[in-house]
Amino acid sequence: MKTITYDLQFDQILEGVNIAYPYNTVDYINYVKMNKARIKRWRKTGKILPELEQKIKEIKHPQTWLLITEPWCGDAAHSQPFIEKLAAINPLISLVYQNRDAPDSEIDDYLTNGSKSIPILVMRNGNGKDIATWGPRAAEAQEMVLQSKTDESIDPETKKRNLQHWYNKDKGQSIQKEILQILK
Repeated sequence: MKTITYDLQFDQILEGVNIAYPYNTVDYINYVKMNKARIKRWRKTGKILPELEQKIKEIKHPQTWLLITEPWCGDAAHSQPFIEKLAAINPLISLVYQNRDAPDSEIDDYLTNGSKSIPILVMRNGNGKDIATWGPRAAEAQEMVLQSKTDESIDPETKKRNLQHWYNKDKGQSIQKEILQILK
């Protein structure tokens, strides 16, 4: 997103300024409300692992971190605050956002099993070359999602609730450990 910030995009949707599809439906407005609250909570309570903080501080060359996401994405609401906190540790890291559904989105270059799953974090060096990617969710959560897709005995709301409980219990630790492994 070049013209508005990530937070402003949430505000515009909730204030009715952005009513473009899918934000013209009650369900998507509710997703945005929930996700804004989740982001606020993780920004306030999320703790960065000391080893990861040190590794981020050791980055000596400029990087751009591209986060492909959407305000309606529940998985993004649990990872974006941690990615934001990590980028803020080192002034050599620029965090930029891109909407998955925007015409200029790069999501087709970062498909997950053929789907446009988000969020996707793309780490690029100063020359714009990809050096690493992460996403759309921590490996353990991804496994839960994949297993739940094949288990028709669990209703969709229970699947969502189970994933939400996992995120609450994990407290952003898994994403951080995975990013730490990438940076090593």
